Amino acid sequence: MASYASEVKKELTQLEVHPEHARAELAALIRMNGSLSLMNHQFVLNVQTENPAIARRIYSLLKQNYQVESELLVRRKMKLKKNNQYIVRLKYDTNTVLKDLDIVEEDGFTIHTKVSADVINEDQRVRSYLRGAFLAGGSVNNPETSRYHLEIYSLYEEHNQDIARMMNRFGLNAKTTFRRSGYITYLKEAEKIADFLQVIGATNAMLKFEDIRIVRDMRNSVNRLVNCETANMNKTIDAATKQIENIEYLRDTVGLDNLPAKLREIALLRLEFPDITLKELGEKMPSGAISKSGINHRLRKLNQLAEAHQQGINKE
Repeated sequence: MASYASEVKKELTQLEVHPEHARAELAALIRMNGSLSLMNHQFVLNVQTENPAIARRIYSLLKQNYQVESELLVRRKMKLKKNNQYIVRLKYDTNTVLKDLDIVEEDGFTIHTKVSADVINEDQRVRSYLRGAFLAGGSVNNPETSRYHLEIYSLYEEHNQDIARMMNRFGLNAKTTFRRSGYITYLKEAEKIADFLQVIGATNAMLKFEDIRIVRDMRNSVNRLVNCETANMNKTIDAATKQIENIEYLRDTVGLDNLPAKLREIALLRLEFPDITLKELGEKMPSGAISKSGINHRLRKLNQLAEAHQQGINKE
């Protein structure tokens, strides 16, 4: 069964985008998943991923935007539980592509670890760059799990800061931290994760996320309400038990006939109806109904009398 994160990425790889926006997405994919090697005195670009749909996306974006022929290779893993590696390899015009995407300087050697100003200063390009960044190094928890979490991993701190800045351009409250020889930008709030999915164009995934979140939050609210009612019920039962114990103590020691009339009346009623609420006790008073607070006051007086009598005996 596909994970929620893989469903998000599958949707993103099927989006059609304007060539200008595709360049921003491609820049993120290559900057984050690409590596350069020297072959026959020329640079060869390898962009590696474990997701075949992302590999096809990179291949088609290169072809559509630069009319270059790249290779799509599969490196099979022999170890158990290891996914295949998919590699998009560009042997020719590598420098042209990398310079145009502002990944390398004009000298063709110096690599930019920051996102180009052309991308950062334009909303649609920011959206596309973030989409590419999520495809390259992003993950998101299934909203049905116990916590909400979305993150994007970057190798370079400067690049990670740019990712956070671009997210926060849309008010997402992104935070950054160091992680395993690299850096991550992350979101913890459910609403912000849903907003991010909308920003990068994963509308269907966002709607699914919101549906699951609403059901889960409703379930949690019901559980909290039930727990609260159970706690209140337990408190009521404990209070009634204590009242009855004290009344029985007074009956067996002082005698209920020796109590003031108002206290004797409520003491006899509580013994007769041990399980009903204070409000219900007030409605059953033989001398006429009284308020819940009035009943509570009289029962508290009985408790105080019983405790005072016990303390007096203990002192003797």
